[in-house]
Amino acid sequence: MHGIGPPLVTPCTEQGDVDYAALRELVGWVENRGVDFLLACGSTSEAELLTAAERKRVVETVVEEASVPVLAGTGHPGLRETLDSTAAAVDAGADAALVVTPFYYNHGHDTLVSYYRAVADSAEIPVYLYSVPGYTDVQLTPKTVAELASHPNIAGMKDTNGSLGSFIRTQQRVADGTFDLLIGTANILSQALSAGARGGVLALANLYPRKCVKIHELYESTPKRAQSLNAELVDINTAVTTMYGIPGLKWAMRQRGAPAGYPRSPQQPPDEHAKQHLASLLAEVSKT
Repeated sequence: MHGIGPPLVTPCTEQGDVDYAALRELVGWVENRGVDFLLACGSTSEAELLTAAERKRVVETVVEEASVPVLAGTGHPGLRETLDSTAAAVDAGADAALVVTPFYYNHGHDTLVSYYRAVADSAEIPVYLYSVPGYTDVQLTPKTVAELASHPNIAGMKDTNGSLGSFIRTQQRVADGTFDLLIGTANILSQALSAGARGGVLALANLYPRKCVKIHELYESTPKRAQSLNAELVDINTAVTTMYGIPGLKWAMRQRGAPAGYPRSPQQPPDEHAKQHLASLLAEVSKT
């Protein structure tokens, strides 16, 4: 997986049902704006709020509709669930599996290495590690990633630690191989590309796919322009991630004509103050 891929939001009706027709439309909406690959059932997809059957159908729907590679989120707290979900992604036709760190219980280096090796040994598609300690409270350290990168079926990692320093230390340990290190935080996309990232899996690419792709393209020829464009998107990215989360992102996407649907319970729609703030940020971006 190289370039820019959105962790697709999962459109839901206002009653909370997955809207598969809207999901198909969304695949076309982002693909028409130049993204390089798609992630189904990631954190931004509200995957942890979907049933196992819904996750399987979401992956199937995205694969059926997509003309770019599809990465499927298959990680769970337990190994057996992860193996089952990964096998279902294989059956659906996904190109690779994104496996979040096992969470809820605390796990150390040796446990994580054993877990990921078991997943990679079993999987019939390449496995990408996923470190997102803001949600899981589990972080893949550069040492752990370097050890796992030697496995022939572990192809890369989505790093959403939010720390450029940690990203650089990880990159230094895997730079000699073909390991696809992807940044998961749009605020530092241009800096991560400068540090050796192969691309990004970015929630913001649901909202501004063209601009995220443009940053990646500009970096090769005019890195200062890439940095400038990235800086213009920091406020809106912060708003639709850490500030207002997926409900805010879906609301902002609907304002731009994207078939994003509504958040699933227990998440709640943004309040009026949040909507006004988001609207002002969208207006600012539209000026650039």
